[in-house]
Amino acid sequence: MTEPAQQSTRRWPLIPTILVLVAVAAMIALGVWQLQRKSEKEALIALYQRNVAMSSLVTYPELPPVPDAVLFRKSSVVCLEPVRWDPRSGTDRKGAAGIRMIADCRTGAEGPGVLVDVGIADDFTPPEWKGGTVQGTIVPGPEQPTVMERAMGKAVPARAMLIADAPVAGLRASAVPPADNTPNNHLAYAVQWFLFAAAALVIYILAVRRRLRP
Repeated sequence: MTEPAQQSTRRWPLIPTILVLVAVAAMIALGVWQLQRKSEKEALIALYQRNVAMSSLVTYPELPPVPDAVLFRKSSVVCLEPVRWDPRSGTDRKGAAGIRMIADCRTGAEGPGVLVDVGIADDFTPPEWKGGTVQGTIVPGPEQPTVMERAMGKAVPARAMLIADAPVAGLRASAVPPADNTPNNHLAYAVQWFLFAAAALVIYILAVRRRLRP
């Protein structure tokens, strides 16, 4: 084979190059999107922190989705009767571990109820509590949709929960999660996407150059 014939076959592969560039562009776009999400999450955390500082009561959101404007605000509900208990691990306001007693309360003859965290117990035995008026802080409920459910469009809006300011008899007051504890990993995700894009581009260039080498 002559030298000109060899040079004619040593060209950058068009279709693979286009596919790699499209993939790199997609990864860069995902990185930019994560940076935008970072700014949105920072604004949301700032909103939650302002909510914590407010002492006025708001109406408890019985129906999901829960507006961000009411999370970490004070509210009051009337539990006519706890129809179900959902014990979960948690901590009291001194940091001691225990079992959070979450009551799913009936608030009327029909319609949705409310979730109320009435305090921390030392075991899974529900308290002898028949209901009543509860004042506390609105937080996201324990059953939050997963990342996979959100990505697949199957996420069910989560309910809110009220953490009682004063625990029921025999329990310790549950700790209220800090407003700034909202996960904000979007910068790390953005960096990862940018690194993936750079690595894919470098690896492809090296592979093609090696293939075109005489």
